[in-house]
Amino acid sequence: MTSPHQPLSIQRVLICGALIVTLSMGVRHGFGLWLQPITQDQGWTRQAFSLALAIQNLSWGIVGVFAGMLADKFGALKVMVAGAVFYALGLAGMALSHTPLMFALTAGVLIGAAQAGTTYAVIYGVIGRQIPAERRSWAMGVAAAAGSFGQFLMVPVEGQLIARLGWQTALLALAALALLIIPLAFSLREPRLAAASGKRDQTILQAVQEAFKYPSFVLLMAGYFVCGFQLAFIGIHMPSYLRDKGLSPEVASYALALIGLFNIFGTYTAGALGARLAKRKLLAAIYLSRAAAIALFLLVPLSPLTVYVFAAAMGFLWLSTVPLTSGIVAQIFGVAHLSMLGGFVFLSHQVGSFLGVWLGGYLYDRLGSYNLVWYLAIAFGVMAALVNLPVKESAIARPRLQPA
Repeated sequence: MTSPHQPLSIQRVLICGALIVTLSMGVRHGFGLWLQPITQDQGWTRQAFSLALAIQNLSWGIVGVFAGMLADKFGALKVMVAGAVFYALGLAGMALSHTPLMFALTAGVLIGAAQAGTTYAVIYGVIGRQIPAERRSWAMGVAAAAGSFGQFLMVPVEGQLIARLGWQTALLALAALALLIIPLAFSLREPRLAAASGKRDQTILQAVQEAFKYPSFVLLMAGYFVCGFQLAFIGIHMPSYLRDKGLSPEVASYALALIGLFNIFGTYTAGALGARLAKRKLLAAIYLSRAAAIALFLLVPLSPLTVYVFAAAMGFLWLSTVPLTSGIVAQIFGVAHLSMLGGFVFLSHQVGSFLGVWLGGYLYDRLGSYNLVWYLAIAFGVMAALVNLPVKESAIARPRLQPA
C-alpha cells in the first residue's frame, strides 16, 4: 500500500488506469449491438433507444464536470468507486426496464453518470498529478489505447453473450463485470499530497472563468463537439445501418471490433506524436481525415470488405483526439484543475454525442435513411479541422493571484 506521502508509481497508474478505462469504455462501445434486440423485443422505435443513449452521453458530460471537481479536490478513488456502482446498477436496470422512460433513466442517466466517474477525465487527472509533464502526453496515449483495447476485446464478447444468453442476461453479466472497477480504483488511491505539484492559489470559480475567457479553450470545445457527434453516431447506428443494407450482424460486430483494434494504434501514436509535434495540427489532420474516410465510405460500393477498411481507418482516428485535447488543456492551464477543465471540454463532446445519437434515430424514423446524418458528420469534420488550427498551446500568462 502506498504511504500518505509516497507518489504512485508510473507502472501502477498506467496499468490500473488502463484496466479501468478498458472495462468502462469496452462495455460502452458495444451498446449498438443491443439496439435491434431490445427494440424488437420490447416493441420500441429506434428513436426511443437512441434517445436513451443520447441522454447517456449528455449525462456523462454534465456529471463529468462535477466528478472532475470532486476528483481534483478529494482524489479520484471515491469518484471511481461510485462510478462502478452506478455502472452495475445501470446495466441491471437496462435489463429490467419495461418502458422507454425507465430505460432512459437507467441506460441514460445512471450509466452516463457512471461513465463520468470511470473514464478519461478522472483517469487523466490522476495521470496529470502523478506523471511528469514530459511523459504526460505519452501516458495519456497509453490510457486511451487501453480504452481502445477494451473496445476490441469487449464487442465480440458482448455479441457472444447476447447470442448465447439473450440480451437481458447478457446485460446482467456485464453488470457483475463492471464491479471489477472497484478493486482497481483502490490501487489508484492517491497520496494525501498527490496534487501538491499542481497546487495553485486559484479557486474553482477563478479556474472556470479563466478557461472560458481564453479563446483556445473554446476552440478545443468546438472541435470536441464534432468528435462526439461523429463517434456516437457511428458507434450506435452503424450496426443497424449495415443490417438495413443487407449485411449480416457479424459484419457489424467485426467492424466495431476493428475500430477498437486500430484505435489502440491510433491513440498510442497520437499520444507519442503529441510529445514532439504541435498537437493542434495533429488534431486538425485527424478531423480532416475522418471527413475524408466517411465520404469515401459513402461513395464506394458497400461490401464487408469496404466496411472493414472503413472501420480500420476510423478506428485509427477514433480516440486519437483524446490524449491530444487533454494534453493541450494541461499545457495551457496546468494540472491543478485538470479533471474539472477536462470535464468541461468533454461536456462539449457529449453534447455532440447526444445530437449524433438522437439525430440518427430521429431522422431515420422520419426519412427512412441515415444519409443526412452521414453528410453532417463530413461537414462537421471539416469545420473541426479549421477551428483547431488557431489554438495556442503554450501555458497561459497569469497575473499573480491572491491566495484563494
